[in-house]
Amino acid sequence: MEQCELEVLLRKESGKGPARRLRREGRIPAVLYGPRTDPVLLSLQQEDLRSALRTAAGGNALIFLRAKNDPEVSDKVVMLKDLQVDPLTRKFLHADLYELVMDEEIEVEVPIHLRGNSIGVQEGGILQQVSRELRVRCLPKDIPEGIEIDINELKIGDSIHVRDIPLKEGVEIIAESDFTVLTVLAPAVEEEPEAVVEEKPAEAEEKPGAEAEEKPGAAAEEKPEGVVEEKPAAVKKGKGAKKKE
Repeated sequence: MEQCELEVLLRKESGKGPARRLRREGRIPAVLYGPRTDPVLLSLQQEDLRSALRTAAGGNALIFLRAKNDPEVSDKVVMLKDLQVDPLTRKFLHADLYELVMDEEIEVEVPIHLRGNSIGVQEGGILQQVSRELRVRCLPKDIPEGIEIDINELKIGDSIHVRDIPLKEGVEIIAESDFTVLTVLAPAVEEEPEAVVEEKPAEAEEKPGAEAEEKPGAAAEEKPEGVVEEKPAAVKKGKGAKKKE
């Protein structure tokens, strides 16, 4: 576990006014507390805290305090418990520092780091990571910077559960052993739309006594006897028209 130092000063004033003055000076108010420590009001340089959090351990870094005006605070080992940040400027507003007892276990969230390239993903599968971090219990000195999981041999349909994750001695994951951390899903298959069968409207039933409609191409009505059909008169040909032989 990575360790760093942080210089702090004991402060006597509290409230919004003194807090604003500290921030104008580039410092932020902080409070130190723990299972064996009464709350202590502190102040610290904002950039010093930002540098401490840039380590690989991030918020789980072990911080050794150095206080010029309070020897009792010096050499205490703490972790960042809570940090208030301005949503617009991203400047720190207030920090809670939790004192650690080095021979007592604590619980912290540790990020998951994936290593390798899954066989199943190369074949078109989809890697679904259910959890990005896991909560562990261990001594402060044993806090891992991250939990590494090798996914090289994962095929489509394979999963990694809590029980499959190797950890160093003294570190325990606080979760059910069969909890799924990640899995490789089969690629989604688009279903073809079903063929739509167009239904023809039912033919209207012929009503009794109704005359059937005449259809194109149907046989001509039978003519009554004695009626001679007159043919249309021949069209007279104009002058110069050639007489048909």
